[in-house]
Amino acid sequence: MPPHQRTILIVDDDHEILESMRTILENKGFRILAARDGNAGLMIAERENPDLIVLDMMMPKKSGFLVLEKLKSRPGGLIPTIMITGNEGSRHRAYAEMLGVRDYIRKPFAMEKLVRSIERVLGVKGREGFPDDEG
Repeated sequence: MPPHQRTILIVDDDHEILESMRTILENKGFRILAARDGNAGLMIAERENPDLIVLDMMMPKKSGFLVLEKLKSRPGGLIPTIMITGNEGSRHRAYAEMLGVRDYIRKPFAMEKLVRSIERVLGVKGREGFPDDEG
């Protein structure tokens, strides 16, 4: 693994979405870890300390909010997190932002939007691939 390669943990119970994100982000050069529920995501985050977490809000066993609350209280503080959700509620977005998420993306979303958000949060320049539009 190259020393500059960034690690992203994807936590989402939707297998198709998770695998789509994994494929695109691995093709962009990121190392991907994946979890299908909040408990597994929390365990992986605490063990691996990824550079970024892409976190679904509504999942079995432990919601994205509970994962955020737990990670925020860890000694190293909250790992940079992008929350993704199918929920339309503005109160949920406000709570996620209060907990410290770096971005809040509503499903369905274009993968280009997620990649741009990840590159912005990690401070990495976009590599080949997506046009820089505001889709």
